[in-house]
Amino acid sequence: MAKRYELSAVQWRRICDLLPGKAGDRGRCGEDNRLFVNRVLWVLRSGARWHDLPERYGKWKTVHKRFTRWSKAGVWEKVFEHLIDDPDNDYVMLDSTLVRAHQQAATGKGGAKIRLWGAPEVD
Repeated sequence: MAKRYELSAVQWRRICDLLPGKAGDRGRCGEDNRLFVNRVLWVLRSGARWHDLPERYGKWKTVHKRFTRWSKAGVWEKVFEHLIDDPDNDYVMLDSTLVRAHQQAATGKGGAKIRLWGAPEVD
């Protein structure tokens, strides 16, 4: 049984072949890819900051650097495209918890245009 923020065996089998570090790939072996993905999922699903990553997952800076490298290489995009194309995927959704605006975005572009009554208008 997978822990709260970790991939189950079925979920892992769906994406393991899409990740770098397989036999035949150039570079280092990705034997800890599943643990790495679980580390990233912990941060993203919990909403915590990277440096709040539990010690059992290792150094947060190392995880963040690898996450950034994979992002620049398009690894995450490839995984998401693969999962979205699955005809049996019942869990694709976008809700308001994923779309956030900065608190200063509430007033609109350029802020509120307030005219002070009784004050001379400046050109």
